[in-house]
Amino acid sequence: MKKLLFVLICVLALLIGTYPIIYVFVDHKNTFLNSKSSEVLGNIVWKSAFWGHISFGGLSLFIGWRQFGHKFRNKHWHLHRIIGKVYVLSVVISSIAGIYIGFYANGSAVSATGFIVLGLIWLMSTLTAVVQIRKGHILNHQRLMTYSFACAFAAVTLRLWYPLLVKITEDPSFSYLAVAWLCWVPNLIVANFINKKSSQNITSPKNG
Repeated sequence: MKKLLFVLICVLALLIGTYPIIYVFVDHKNTFLNSKSSEVLGNIVWKSAFWGHISFGGLSLFIGWRQFGHKFRNKHWHLHRIIGKVYVLSVVISSIAGIYIGFYANGSAVSATGFIVLGLIWLMSTLTAVVQIRKGHILNHQRLMTYSFACAFAAVTLRLWYPLLVKITEDPSFSYLAVAWLCWVPNLIVANFINKKSSQNITSPKNG
């Protein structure tokens, strides 16, 4: 079951990781950009932040899943470090850009706050994870990176939750307000459960 869930997460991460490509080939009238006002779309800072957010966010999601798994880490330690550096750089760019465009989120202060807080947690958990690994605190680094990828995975869960909420509530506006929080809060709860489970496995005595 664990392997199946891991494979599912990897597949979803890879699929949504390539999502920004649709903005190159699909008419913007059929994308998220169609929901933004002409004033916002004419803001060069907002457009730069938007492209930075989805491009580097997609990259972090596309490569981030590969960092998990003891066998890969132990066998390809050098590659693990290279991917990690690219991931951290991608997160820094995408999260800061995300925090900025969060102030322009559709809806109200409820959705804006949800996305801004997500960006802040994503940025801080990732940078703190870097500090921890530099100090040699491997377990703390791994736990924080679990939280970091849980934030990155919000790009996936948002696209799963939103159509489901719209179908249930038949209210796109309310659904968007809810998904601004629902796309990442449960992710962090699951990440916390995984970290606690890992700690129990480390501290519990071996049988036999």
